[in-house]
Amino acid sequence: MAQTGAPERFSIGPVLWISLAFIFVISLPNLIDPMIRHDDFPALLGYGDAFYHKTLHEGRWINYIWHLREIITPSWLNFAVYQICWAIFAASIAVLAAPGQRITLMSVLLAALVLLTPPATLISLWFNTLQLGIAIIAIYAVIVCKCSERTSRMLLPVFTVPALMAYTTYPLLLLALCLMRTRNRSVRDLFWLMVLFGASFVGAILITYALNWYFHGIFGIPLAEWRQAVPAGSFSEMWGNLGAAQETFILFFGKSSFASNSVFFAHVIALVLATVVLAQRAPLEVLYLYAGLLTGIALITLQAVKLGIVVPARALIFFWIFYAVIVVRGIQVLNDRGASAARLGVAAIVVVLFSYGAQAHKRYTLYHEWQGQTRQSAEDLAALPAPYYVLGRAVHSEAGMSASIQSNFALFFRITQLTGQEPLLCDSEGVDCSNLDRAAALAQATSDWHVGQIDGKTVLVIREVDDPGEVGLNGATTGAWTPNG
Repeated sequence: MAQTGAPERFSIGPVLWISLAFIFVISLPNLIDPMIRHDDFPALLGYGDAFYHKTLHEGRWINYIWHLREIITPSWLNFAVYQICWAIFAASIAVLAAPGQRITLMSVLLAALVLLTPPATLISLWFNTLQLGIAIIAIYAVIVCKCSERTSRMLLPVFTVPALMAYTTYPLLLLALCLMRTRNRSVRDLFWLMVLFGASFVGAILITYALNWYFHGIFGIPLAEWRQAVPAGSFSEMWGNLGAAQETFILFFGKSSFASNSVFFAHVIALVLATVVLAQRAPLEVLYLYAGLLTGIALITLQAVKLGIVVPARALIFFWIFYAVIVVRGIQVLNDRGASAARLGVAAIVVVLFSYGAQAHKRYTLYHEWQGQTRQSAEDLAALPAPYYVLGRAVHSEAGMSASIQSNFALFFRITQLTGQEPLLCDSEGVDCSNLDRAAALAQATSDWHVGQIDGKTVLVIREVDDPGEVGLNGATTGAWTPNG
């Protein structure tokens, strides 16, 4: 490992302030009443028992510990803290990859690109669950910027354990920080850094397995049934699962380019050109960056072919980060040489930022119909006596479909969040609604979401767009915990 004398310190302050302003403008539509996915609500409300099964099936022990906190903070504050931590990471990456004694255009552009990664926007809807995990990443980012390279690497195993227990690919964000922190680069140094990361990652997995064995009696992480995994026990079976890996990357590239082939190929060309420039002028730097990128790709591919699952696009957040650094550093090298192509590169990045910023801003507005509809229903319910019965499935309502609601858990938790009362979902096991005539209630309803009283009971009647048949309450996210159960 590289040995250093006095620690080289990196000031993230100026870039951080710009990053904070940028991310809050982009996420403004989601700040006051943030959209919360159904399986993120337990973290907001402190329902540890609703999340406990994920310690076994996903190894998310750090997130479970967060569920057990006694202080419950409002969702808008949690979302703001999450975005602040993400901005700290982005600013840290920017100043480490494009260092300077003062704020530079390149560092600002790089921070903005990291903030706007489409997987980051997607995963931000689980901000309550991931709040402690992203805080751990942000703390390590500050340490890397303020402490010596040696200290940063010594702490890498310490932070890898909780990072893995927060989200599987979070350790790759720690690796990115270490790779970009290195100044005395060499093949030997890179080898030992990758060995350190590999050992830290394996150690974190073994600790997670040990916790599962101690608390659940299973040494490992068995996937939940709803994932429909096809675990491979041999090389031939892994070969048969290559389609899952292929679909994983197709999904990621589609999300990252907004399903536009032109945008996708533009990114590919930018990556190739930047790689060529860096390989000519800074071959060791590009070697470090690709070592991190390829490590992440290998881990995702291994997970897909070994487990036979399609990994969600939000898990590949590391890919965009390395991509952004490679492209911006390529432009910076061209700029240092006085090449006119640098100006074209800067202009291209500005266009991407405006386009992706608008898309991210728009994405946060997609949930307004759901948020507004549930707020109004909660106000109407609060004016009537509890308990509250729900007839109809929110996932098949116009508001639910507009926000891509995946489970009626979302309505259960949303009403609980807004009224403090747990509603009784008539499609839920153990809830007796036999004396409530849904057809008659629909006939009397004056709106798609109608709150009223039937036979002295407070009822929310939801008009479904269609009737897809008998769909279980939990849908694809069945776990050990069910509402009203």
